[in-house]
Order: sequence, then C-alpha cells, then structure tokens
Amino acid sequence: MKIDVIIPAFNEENSIGKVINDIPELVRNVVVVNNRSTDQTREIAQNAGAIVLDEPQMGYGKACLTGMDFISKQEELPDILVFLDGDYSDYPEQLLDLIKPIMEGNYDMVIGSRALGNRESGSMTIPQVFGNWLATSLMRLIYKTSYTDLGPFRAIKWDKLTALGMVDQNYGWTIEMQIKAAKSGYKTTEVPVDYKKRIGISKVSGTVKGVFGAGYKILWTIYKYW
Repeated sequence: MKIDVIIPAFNEENSIGKVINDIPELVRNVVVVNNRSTDQTREIAQNAGAIVLDEPQMGYGKACLTGMDFISKQEELPDILVFLDGDYSDYPEQLLDLIKPIMEGNYDMVIGSRALGNRESGSMTIPQVFGNWLATSLMRLIYKTSYTDLGPFRAIKWDKLTALGMVDQNYGWTIEMQIKAAKSGYKTTEVPVDYKKRIGISKVSGTVKGVFGAGYKILWTIYKYW
C-alpha cells in the first residue's frame, strides 16, 4: 500500500527534524505544511527529506486541507493518509500500529488514542484531558460512537477521507472527521499511542485564547452536525 503523511507545522524548528527522521521508511511521501512559520521550520523539514508546502493562512485544518490538495494532484494517489503533529509529542514509529488495522482488518479510519496509551506526566494539560473527555462523551451520547480521544495522530483510507468533504480550517478538524466518519458508517477503531511532552509551547493548550477557542469550536462542531 502507498502511505503518505501530512504534518501541519508552525514554528517547529526544534522538533520537525526529529519527527521526520522517526517516520518509518515504508512511508512514500512526508508532506510538511509550513503554516506561516517565522523560524527555520521550512529549511529543517526540507533538509530532513520532506516535501514542504507553504500555507500563509493560519489554521490547523487549513494546513491539512492544503496538504490534501497537493496529494490529490499526484499521479499516483495514496491508499492511506496519516496525520501527525510536528511537535514530537507523538512517537512517529507508532505509525505502524495505526495502519495495521487498515491493512489487516480493512478498517477505514484509525485514531491514535492517548487516553488508551501511556502519557508522560505533564504531556497533556487539564483543559486538554477534560476537553477530550467532554467531546468524546458528547459524541458517544449523540452519535453513538466509542471514541476515547480526538488525537491528531490518525490514519485513514484516502478515498474514504476525500468522500467526507472536510471543510474545517482550524480547531474543529479532528472532531469533524470523527463525526462525519461515524455518520457515514465507516469502520473505525482506536489503537493506544504513547504521548510525551511536546518540544516548545502549544499553540492551543499553551494559551488561554487557544484553550477557549478550541473548546468553543469543538462544541460548535458537535452541534453543527447533529
């Protein structure tokens, strides 16, 4: 199977090279979407062997959409697309665990669950833990899902992803995907992934504005697709 990876990145010069270097060799393309970084993220990612795209409009979802648009224009489309953060909080080598249910069990989407894995102390803030619990509880109640996390480390079949018609350009990206997958009847599962303290300061949980912005958008997205 052809496997590509998209990594949205904003000012990740101290971590992006480590992330790329730890991605398993079976991956065909690593696409880093440089989301208006003001440091050396672009140069370091390129030197590490990634395809680097520039997206001047800020937003996690926007960066993911830019990466998808680039991949959609390739002569050979991937079978599986993996999303991974650029802050080195995830363990890129666990990508093998993420794609296994798709390759061996014909699952459509696999979420890397930090709630099921081993989390380093302090790797997730109290608002992050509570937000994940609240969001997954509401999805379980409204959409009858069994998610335990909104983890950004995830794998999905390319054709299934494009069929979802993803539109969110910022904080609602991950939950939009999970809700739409549930409503579309996709075969989904979770696998435990480990999580460590990120390198640098989080653009979401590291600021009051980010915490409230993400919380509002997640709740709005749950309501929007209800």
